[in-house]
Amino acid sequence: MNPVLTELRQAAVIAVLRSRTASDAIEVARLLVEAGVTALEITFTIPSADTVISRLVDELDGRVLVGAGTVLNTALADAALAAGAQFLVSPGMPDDAQALSDRCGSVPFIPGVLTPTELMGAVARGAEAVKVFPASLVGPGYLSALHGPFPDTALIPTGGIDAVQAPAWIAAGALAVGIGGSLSPRTLTSDADRVALLDRARALVTSTGAARAAYTRGGN
Repeated sequence: MNPVLTELRQAAVIAVLRSRTASDAIEVARLLVEAGVTALEITFTIPSADTVISRLVDELDGRVLVGAGTVLNTALADAALAAGAQFLVSPGMPDDAQALSDRCGSVPFIPGVLTPTELMGAVARGAEAVKVFPASLVGPGYLSALHGPFPDTALIPTGGIDAVQAPAWIAAGALAVGIGGSLSPRTLTSDADRVALLDRARALVTSTGAARAAYTRGGN
């Protein structure tokens, strides 16, 4: 398995940031790291997302994985890679997915899929991991079912998953769980907002960490 994917497995949670501004994204990212989150996905819906990625990569200095999300084409992939992104995520399978994947080299490109047919297409293009999106339309049992015919493909459910549901997805075999909403307010307006985010993130890190440990002890 790609070493970055191994690190994502250990992280268990990928915080998906969709902040209103670059400064908001950096503030949220710092709070999440303080709470113990070790994988961040900076989406290209954030203005100047590549600048945010570059700044966080420099600031966090290898302590946290910093990836790029909503990578829709090779131009965005090039911007993410130039900024130092350590993994790239797309909500689907772009038309130029093969060229995009080739551009990434050893940096994992994680396309989005939902159906077995889409997953087969991703695997045919060399994907070692896929984003199961939107996960809220299915459930942890669906993930377990996908593992039957695709035991060697890492699955990262994302979309509509909250802190309560996250451990069940890890128990179902998720490499990691992508969580936006509860971990990524578009902006923070008060100290109370900041404290609440820290509390939510710490609780999530604890619950998913326990689920990961239990899954590993089970020989998975």
